[in-house]
Amino acid sequence: MKLPRLLLATALLAAGCADPAGPSAPPASFAADDVVLQVRVTGGFVPPQTLVTEIPVLTVYGDGRAITTGPIPAIYPGPALPNVQVQRIGADGVAKLTDLALDAGVGQEQDFGMPPVADAPSTEFTVRTAAGLQRTTVDALGAGGTETLTGAQREAREKMQRLVDALTDLSGTLKTTDRPQPYEPAVLAAVSSPFVETSDPVLKDPPAVAWPGPALPGATVGDLPDVHCLTSEAGQTAAILAAAKAANARTPWTSGGTSWSVAFRPLLPHESSCADLG
Repeated sequence: MKLPRLLLATALLAAGCADPAGPSAPPASFAADDVVLQVRVTGGFVPPQTLVTEIPVLTVYGDGRAITTGPIPAIYPGPALPNVQVQRIGADGVAKLTDLALDAGVGQEQDFGMPPVADAPSTEFTVRTAAGLQRTTVDALGAGGTETLTGAQREAREKMQRLVDALTDLSGTLKTTDRPQPYEPAVLAAVSSPFVETSDPVLKDPPAVAWPGPALPGATVGDLPDVHCLTSEAGQTAAILAAAKAANARTPWTSGGTSWSVAFRPLLPHESSCADLG
């Protein structure tokens, strides 16, 4: 019988002479909010707010929750809130997905080459193993332009693309009938910048809405002077979510006599503040 890769690594370490209290020893089990597997798409030619509010393509936790992004209506302006979904895949599902990631070479030294594609995002894979977190980043994955690469480089990229395809089709990969449900965050991050009125004579700006959370704009994000971030305080998340569900991505939010554009980012179970975002 083939043991899942994580269990096999644990068994091999347990059979050796490793100190159970040593830093290389595997945990007895995952904590509920341990990130066991994650896929992120980062960077590229996108607005600064997007770099902060982007949501991982997939985050799998130690208790078997899988949090993903769902489809967004093709309308303008789009909804104010992102479509974040959660489903239960169980311990077997967690083991199968981590096996797929390790079989694809996550954490191993690989040569993916670099296609001549400008401003393409990077795809980062993270998997938790008995030896710790293993990461692999592939630049411009799926962006094309691989004709200039070697056969080995193309093959390595194709293997990682197949991994993405498998991890973004949980129902097909795991043969599960459990349907994703809307993710209800305990804390919501608001990434704001000064509101700029539209110059389009046809498209009108939505009516302004009074901001129901802590005073905007919050702390400056990194070296981006016009991008700020704050998180909802106790008891405010529900009110902000309700207001955002009735708004759209172009809605101006008024706080302290100033109008702001706000992009929303639900914090995931392992996140606690704006500092945890991209």
